[in-house]
Parts: sequence; C-alpha cells; structure tokens
Amino acid sequence: MATTASQSDILVLGDKLTDLEKQIRANDSPEYWQEVESTARVVANGLRSRTAADHHTTLGKTALPRTLASLLNLALRGAATPEPDRASCIVEVLRVTANICMDHDENRNLSHEAGLLQSVLTLLEGYAESLPKPPYTQALALSIPHLKVIRTAIGALLNATLGYDVVQTRLRSLQAHITLVKLSMAIYPPGSWLDDASETGTDLEESWELRSSLSNWAWRTVSELKEQGEETIQIFDSDALPYVTPPLARFLAPFPELPSTAAFPQGSDMFNKLVEADFDILEDCCEVLESLCLDVEDVRLALARGFQDPDAEHSGVPCLSHMLDFVEHGGYPPTWSTTFDEAELRQKQNALNICKSAVVKAIVEMSGEERNEQILFTPTDNGGPYVERMVGWIKSFVSRADEAEEDDLPRDDLVICASLSLGNLARHELEAVTLLSPPHSLAPVLASRHIISPTTDLKLKHGVLGLLKHMAQSSPSPIVHNPLAEARLVQHICDSGLFEDKGDAMTEVVQLNAIGVVKHMCNANVDNSFALVLPDPATSSSRPSGLSQILGLVKRSENIPIRSEGTRVLVNVIKSLFSNAPPTSPTTVLPSPVTPAASNHEATIEKQQKKEETIKALQNKDCTSALANLITRGARFPLLVNEGVVALSLLSMQAEGAPLVLDSLLSQIQVDAPPVPSTVEPTLSGSPSSSSDLSSALVTPQSTTGPHGRSNQSRSALQMLASVLRNVDNPANYPVEVRVNVCSLLLQVSRKNAGEGLGQVKEVMRPMLEGVGESMRGATGKDEMLLKASRKVLELWATA
Repeated sequence: MATTASQSDILVLGDKLTDLEKQIRANDSPEYWQEVESTARVVANGLRSRTAADHHTTLGKTALPRTLASLLNLALRGAATPEPDRASCIVEVLRVTANICMDHDENRNLSHEAGLLQSVLTLLEGYAESLPKPPYTQALALSIPHLKVIRTAIGALLNATLGYDVVQTRLRSLQAHITLVKLSMAIYPPGSWLDDASETGTDLEESWELRSSLSNWAWRTVSELKEQGEETIQIFDSDALPYVTPPLARFLAPFPELPSTAAFPQGSDMFNKLVEADFDILEDCCEVLESLCLDVEDVRLALARGFQDPDAEHSGVPCLSHMLDFVEHGGYPPTWSTTFDEAELRQKQNALNICKSAVVKAIVEMSGEERNEQILFTPTDNGGPYVERMVGWIKSFVSRADEAEEDDLPRDDLVICASLSLGNLARHELEAVTLLSPPHSLAPVLASRHIISPTTDLKLKHGVLGLLKHMAQSSPSPIVHNPLAEARLVQHICDSGLFEDKGDAMTEVVQLNAIGVVKHMCNANVDNSFALVLPDPATSSSRPSGLSQILGLVKRSENIPIRSEGTRVLVNVIKSLFSNAPPTSPTTVLPSPVTPAASNHEATIEKQQKKEETIKALQNKDCTSALANLITRGARFPLLVNEGVVALSLLSMQAEGAPLVLDSLLSQIQVDAPPVPSTVEPTLSGSPSSSSDLSSALVTPQSTTGPHGRSNQSRSALQMLASVLRNVDNPANYPVEVRVNVCSLLLQVSRKNAGEGLGQVKEVMRPMLEGVGESMRGATGKDEMLLKASRKVLELWATA
C-alpha cells in the first residue's frame, strides 16, 4: 500500500481500521496486524496537514478514536509493554492518534471520551513500572523500536493537551506528569551520552536523537499540564524529588575530561544538540524544585527528613545534598566552550546562574518551614551537619575574601543562601547561642568588612542582617548579646552607610532589618546604646552618629514600618539608659587600688560618664520630635503610643529635656489616616518597656500611598494624648496602663515647669482628666490606678 493517499481515501482507510479491529478480535493473526500497520501509516501521513475538506473533523466523529484505543490494548496482548513484533504497528496507531488531535479541540475531547488517551498513558505507565529506582546515571537500555513507541506516545499526549483544559485536567488526575518525568530521566539522563558505547554508527545517532526528542516532548507536555486557564498550578509533590534532583549532579565542578571514545565528536551537530538538551533538562528541574519548595509544605519537610535519612525518604537519593552541592560546586561544563559562540556562552552562563538562584530560593524556603527547625538543627552536635555546612559557607567566603584582591572577590551567593537559611532557623535562644559560641563564633565573621560595608551587595546585606536580627531578638540574654557587642556590630552597621541610602523597596527591607538589629541590641545592652549615640573613639570619621542616621532616615522615609521601628530604636536607647542602676557614687569610700575591685570601680565610673554624655546627646529637638511623631502617627497601635509616651517621660526628667518635650507635644504634623490594617495588632504588654517587633504588623507603604482610603490632617501629639485619655471613638482601645503613662508624662512636664506652652497643655488635657475622674469614680483595680494618676495631675495644676 502506498504511504500517502488522497483525502477521500483517508476516510475509507479509517473505516478499514475499524473493520480490521473487529477481525483481530475474532482472529489475532500477524497478517491483520501488518495491514493495520500499513493502513495506519497512510492515515497518519494524510492527517499531518489540514485541508479544506477537514477530514480531521469527519474522522473524529466516526468510530476511529475507539478503534485506535482498542487496537492499542489488543496489540499489548495483556502485557505491560509491547513485544518487538508489535512495536512498529503500535507506533503507526499512535501517529494517527497524535495527528487526529493536532490543533483540534473537538477530536481531543472525542479521543478523551473514547478512552484513547488513557490507553496511550497506560502504555507509558507500563514502561515506567519496569524502571529501576533512581538515580539514573546511565541511559535505560531500550531498542530503537521501543524508543519510537515511547516517543510517539508522548507526542500523542502533547498534541492532545496543547491548550485544552479538559484533557489537561484528566491527565493530571491520572498523574501523567510524574510518569513522563520518570521516563524522561531514565531514558535520557543528562550527560550520559558522552561515554555511551552500547551502539555504533547510525544506530547510535538515531538512538540519542530519539532519546533527546522524547525528553523534550515529555517536558513540553508537563509544561502544558501545569497550565490551568490563565494560571500556572502546582502538579508535583515530594514523589518527584528523586527524579528532578540527580540531574543537578551533572553540572558540578570539577568536570571530568571528555572520554577519548566520546559517542559524538565535539563540534558535530549531534554533540551540540545533546549539550543543549542537557541544559534544557537542568532548567526544567530547577524550575520544578523552586516551585515545589514555594508551594508544597510536604516537599519542604521531605527534603529536611531526607537530608538525615535519604533511604527512608527518597529511595536512597540524597535530594537536598544534590541541591546544596549544585549551589556550592555547580559550574559551566567544558562542553559549552566548543558548542556556543561568545554571545551564546554568556547567555548560557547567565541562565545557569538563574538556575542556581532558583535552587537557593528552594533551599531557603525549605529551611524556613517551621517544623524543619527540629530536623535541621541538632543542639547536641554544634547544630548538626546542615548548620555546619551553612556556617562553613559564610566563613569560607570571609576567609577567601581576606586573601583576594578587591576586584577578584569570591562569589557571594553561598553567603546569601547560608545567611537566609540560618536566619530562618535561628529564631530562638538555643540556636542563636550555638551560632555565636565556639566553634562557630559567627559574630565577628558576620561583622567582617566583606559582609557589612558600603560596597557590599544589597542582597548579601539582606541575608546577613536578617540572620543578625533573628539572633538579636531571640533573647535579651548576655550570652547572645555579648558576642554581638564585642564584634562592634552596631558600629559596623552604622559605618556601612545603609541608613543614608535612598533606594527601592529592597533597600527599605534591608534598612528595616538593620534597624531591627540595632533596636534589639540597644534594648539588651547599654554599651550598644553608647556606640549608637556617641562618636566612635576608634575612628576619625565625620559621619553622623548612628542614631542621627536612623532619625534622618525616619524623617525622610514614607515607609511606615521604617518610621515606627526606627523611632523605637530611640525608645530602646532611652529605656536602656534610664533602666540601669546608678553606679557607686564617686564620693563613697573607694576600695584599695591594689585590688581588682579598683579597676571595676573605674570602669563603673567610665560607664556612668558615658551614660551622662549619651543622655545629654539625646536632649535635642530631633529626638523629641521623632518620639512625638511616633505618638501622633501611632493611633492604631497602642504599643507605639505607649513607647513614645514612656520615652518622652524619661527625657522630661532632665531639666534641658522637659522644654523640648513640651514643644514636641505641641507641634503639628501632617498625618495620613490609612485604612484599618489587615494584620492583627500585637497584644500590649502590661509593662511599658515591651520591645516587641511591630514591623510585620504595620501597614505597608503600598497601602497608604494612594488617594483612596486616606485623608491628610494636621495633628499634634498633645491631641493624640487627649484622645488616649478620653478613649472614646478611637481606632484602637487603649489599655489602662497606657493612659496611666500619659498622666505620668503630664506630671513630669508640669513638675519641670517646662515653659509657656504648659498652659496650652492644661487647656487641652484638663477636660479629659476631669472626664476620667467622673467616669471612674469609685473604681478599683487598674481603673483605680488611672483615677489616682489623673487626680495627681489635676492637684499639681491646682497648686501651680
């Protein structure tokens, strides 16, 4: 029979296939199968192109789809995979299936309803079930006829799924994507062609042509299955990990030399084609890994469990180790140098770097899974192998950077990955202490000039400062904060110029992390407050103090968390200065100068002097205005208002501070009234010294920059304090403790006779205080505290 036919003949031949199927059911003879093969070949060839007669539609409405499904099932004779004598016939039946579905949604649906596509998938599943366990370093031994069957079956599924939701949904439900990935990885493991000597000549080339195109079609089909309408959905789960991680190992340096008996000579078309195919698979695998770790909790957990016990989790495949090795040792294969020209080579190198970034994101997401902390962190073993590897990456970077020239610094992606990963793990005191204590002793490493400096890449600062922030806020204990202080981290952060930068959203995120580090360090250790406020005696730099830099950033920033958290640094500085017990008076009897106690006493006196200098340095308009603005803008956050009130109260205890505090309370500022934040407001601590982190609970700049849902109004901190005392129709309910602290602030300002503005304070606040007295007459408990505090203020004003 001729291999081509007129369009009218195709319809007749379609009917002939149906007749042959019936005859085979009655008598399964080789002659009938030969006729099926030759007839199907002609039909498939005729359907490769569309004509005005539209025989695709006509054939689709006949019994042909059901006939093809039946022929596939009959050809297998009940086996999972076809016998050699049926392979070529099955290929032609599959070709008809592929071509009748090509660009034809109606036929795709008819093929689906006839069970044809499920029969095709069942055929592929038969091959997949016979595969050995991964990983695959050598290509699965398959004859060319079998390779043709598998490739054509995948092609049929690809044609049936292209842009057609019904088939995509059905194949997803049958887990077609994992079947395709299994077959692709077993039949075409990247790089396995380099030393293949199983065949020679044209058979070798045809085999690898089939294998590479089969892999390409499989991944294209997977890509189609991920599409649902206009969205990309997650179709894989942890079962895919042993298949998509081993290909990363093919791109690890140092690379072995090309074998002298390479399957294809360098520079040949087939050599170049397979080099390209290898990298295509790497890109696909990295994309799957990134999306899996972003989307699927079980994948993140499985990777961590498998790191400890690959045999129990991934059939022996060390999936996370493959990912870590790729990030650390992944490189550009030497085969690229003869395959790509200079421009193409740069593109490929950039693409491989993107693959690394995807795997870095996957690793970071995995380490951020809350339940993985107990798996990846082993407290009895210096944190365990995962922590040791991350620490090693950071230390290696600093060590190599110390030895390198300025223009030849080591790559920083490992430090970024390690710092982000450790930052996700080091959220509690135990982890922080482990990282800051020997043998890791990370504080001086993280404070290195190669990590925190004006020239450091922003992404590197982001990772390291995020890690430092989590360690600093994990505990106020000296065992955490002493190493950080000894490494002079506050000075290094301030000297980095980060607070003086003007940048995009990423810059603001990094600035917020830096503010968080400094805020928690100043809350835990008064020496850090000295370092932030006073000039550094070790340098002659004219750079403003760290606190001045932060307050400057607060003043010019439109980012609400930066404004609030930056001002809270000042709050913590003030509280640390006023909460320390005063040292022994210099007029008391001193111990003998020959005893150790003498030097301790001198240190105490020096510390007291620094404390006095620091308090004096805080008595300026910039500080009091920042605190007043915190109150004015913090209407929705009682904690912010309370912290501003407490800090101003402490400053007003100083003779020079009280007038500044009074002026700041009366100053009007323009206030944006944003919509109610969607996040839950943190619970207010009963203590005014709470230092909880509000950066995650505040409204982001994006929610306040538009014209809708906000209004500009002029308001003073004094007006805000009046609203707090009144506590009616406010955006938030103010606890009694906050209102008591407002009364304390009024007492301090009044006792110091802070200036002419005191009359305005009395005018605004007296009705509020009297209202408290009226509403809380006979109160008990906390309410009684407020009643007494309000009366004290009124009594003081009555005698003034």
